[in-house]
Amino acid sequence: MQIYKYMDIGTAKPTAAERAECLHHLIDFVEPDEDFSVAQYTELAHKVIADIHRRGLLPVMCGGTGLYINSVVNDIEFGEMEKDEEMRRELQEIAEREGNGRLIEILSELDPVSAKRLHPNNLRRVIRAIEFCRITGTPISEHQERTRQIESRYEPLMFCIAHERSVLYDRINRRVDIMLEEGLVDEVRRLMDMGYSKELNSMQAIGYKEIIEYLEGGCTLTEASEAVKQGSRRYAKRQLTWFRRDERIVMLDPKTASEDAVRITDEKIK
Repeated sequence: MQIYKYMDIGTAKPTAAERAECLHHLIDFVEPDEDFSVAQYTELAHKVIADIHRRGLLPVMCGGTGLYINSVVNDIEFGEMEKDEEMRRELQEIAEREGNGRLIEILSELDPVSAKRLHPNNLRRVIRAIEFCRITGTPISEHQERTRQIESRYEPLMFCIAHERSVLYDRINRRVDIMLEEGLVDEVRRLMDMGYSKELNSMQAIGYKEIIEYLEGGCTLTEASEAVKQGSRRYAKRQLTWFRRDERIVMLDPKTASEDAVRITDEKIK
């Protein structure tokens, strides 16, 4: 979500001081109402990484979205597929009329692997998976599995800081409080005043959709804050589940994470 302009506090973008200390790429360059896919992100990331390598430097990919990380480091090929806007509208209408669960049922008949993996609230990817299967005749899960067999151009060294669950959740809760203190409500209000709809993918991000509900009178600020914390904790749990499945990832003790990461990286490079 840090790709989107004007969405700074809720996405925890690096500060101006942090950007001055170390050059950051692929943040703050997409309009909130612009469609932007993991395939587009992956293509741009490859170009950025190649440029960094040409300058004799070591690129560091930082973030928590497993799909995007894997798509880059595993060199996933997405292939070209035309969009079917009419099909997307029809599927969107079904979701609005019968609920997101109905689309999961449709996807289960076409691609049970993806139906089991995707969360019903991740409507964009559920629709994309149905669309892919109907247009190509191939489940998107099969396509993804085939592309994983292709040898990646990279030798990634991957770290995850393994906080205790209670510590992690406490940090998440305090982070949300800080975001509110720094002006998250005003940031969301400003985006709405600029005409960005709550239906946009960008505005469905954790921290934005809950504050929109508050601004529209659907809940109190305290309730919105608790919803952001709960959504963030659930997301963190899914992240850890994803990362622990990947045997390449080195789990670091928070107390010595920096020192261990430097030591292991030096050993790898040597």
